[in-house]
Amino acid sequence: MAWGFYGRREELGQLQDILGRNRWFFAKIVGRRRIGKTTLIQEALRAAKRPGILYVKIPDSGPAGVLSAVDDAFDTFGIAPEICPRPHSLPDLAKAIGVLARAGYVVALDEFQYFNRAHLADFPSFLQREVDALSANAASVPGGLLVLGSIHTEIQALLEDKSAPLFNRTTDEILLSHFDVASVLEVLRHHATPDAARLLSLWTLFEGVPKFYRDCYEQGVLGADRSTVLRRMFFESSSPLRTEADNWFLKELKGRYDVVLKYVARHEGCTNGELEAHVKEISQETDHQVAGYLKILIERYRLIDRKLPIFAKPRARAGRYYIADNFLAAWLAALASNVSALAFSPIDRLVENSTQRMNEVEGHAFEKLVAQLYEERSRKKLGDFPLSGHIEGYWDSADTEIDLVALDEPGKRIRFGSCKRSDAALARDLPTLDGHVRRFLTQFPKYQSWKSERVCLAPVISAEARKSLLARGVIVQDLTDLTSGL
Repeated sequence: MAWGFYGRREELGQLQDILGRNRWFFAKIVGRRRIGKTTLIQEALRAAKRPGILYVKIPDSGPAGVLSAVDDAFDTFGIAPEICPRPHSLPDLAKAIGVLARAGYVVALDEFQYFNRAHLADFPSFLQREVDALSANAASVPGGLLVLGSIHTEIQALLEDKSAPLFNRTTDEILLSHFDVASVLEVLRHHATPDAARLLSLWTLFEGVPKFYRDCYEQGVLGADRSTVLRRMFFESSSPLRTEADNWFLKELKGRYDVVLKYVARHEGCTNGELEAHVKEISQETDHQVAGYLKILIERYRLIDRKLPIFAKPRARAGRYYIADNFLAAWLAALASNVSALAFSPIDRLVENSTQRMNEVEGHAFEKLVAQLYEERSRKKLGDFPLSGHIEGYWDSADTEIDLVALDEPGKRIRFGSCKRSDAALARDLPTLDGHVRRFLTQFPKYQSWKSERVCLAPVISAEARKSLLARGVIVQDLTDLTSGL
């Protein structure tokens, strides 16, 4: 079966509506790299009656590099001089956008955040003048401008800061997040089998990034075992993802945050104190510098999440740190060091090392997947537990540790979850979970009058283990249960 267009129905409808107005628009589409921004535009334009499109991927370079990319795009999309003169300066580029929009073209500028660089900082002012002129006669301008960005804070600085030339100029916004699990399952049903082991293995590596699943499809390994997927996608000379993280994640960072990122990836859920102690051990960085690095990685690049236990105040010191992106977490924790050793070690040994390390990475990924499935099922009115908020975990200094806490406020129900990679571990952990729940309810007496439920979760739970756990009064769910109906 050929690769199709998966998920994104809501976003596709939104973009088709924008294109269907036949009046001036200035829309921003924001999402991390490889998330499908360009594919969304291509799909929307298939049904739109437009005279043409100009798509330019803005390079991280000076004006000459940008203008060279624009010149190439004029050739690629066949824009003749009688339609629009070729720009030879940044002011010319802004004028060309106006000319093409008035002719009904859609202009798409990808990696728009690079116009926040000092050597390109004049362009937003040039573009502002053109946008204001187009907006003043919006009804008579059939075309428009799409700006695509992958670094959220820099796009905000260009378009949402009150001091920015383009502040309050956009007409529409589309935020592209990861595929939901239902879309990943759709891909697997079309091109492999959506069994629990495959879903967890691929989701741990690629989460909901469409491009990575398509890369696997094109390499013929969507239905393969994990070792084959790792070998084909990362370790062979033609592997499409062998340099992916360095090229589009870590290139932006220029090596400044490697120590912090690697430690968090290999110690998911670490505390601020643990991170600072590690950094002091291996470098001369101060506590202040570590805090600054974390702030940038969390707020600017969104590569690290700081999570608090449920009910904690935002300024609580009990925060734990996690890599926000599954692909980067898997790369740093299990793949990068082995891929870098290809010139010195047998490939079989390196693939085996990475496969073993991925078992550890899957632990946190499974908790994250369960939380997402709970939220997705609640949103789609599936299952037996409508959520009244995000599902969270809980921990404290007294060693209380609960993987998942879910609230159903209207129904006065609270559900406590234990996530393990094997069903055998669930039975062993049940007395421990009971103790944690008792301490939780002592600390939060409000919930003592609610219906309290315990749920045991693993990727696969055998019939025998399920029967045994059910007899002990707990709810039992594996990935087959949680994906039912999606």
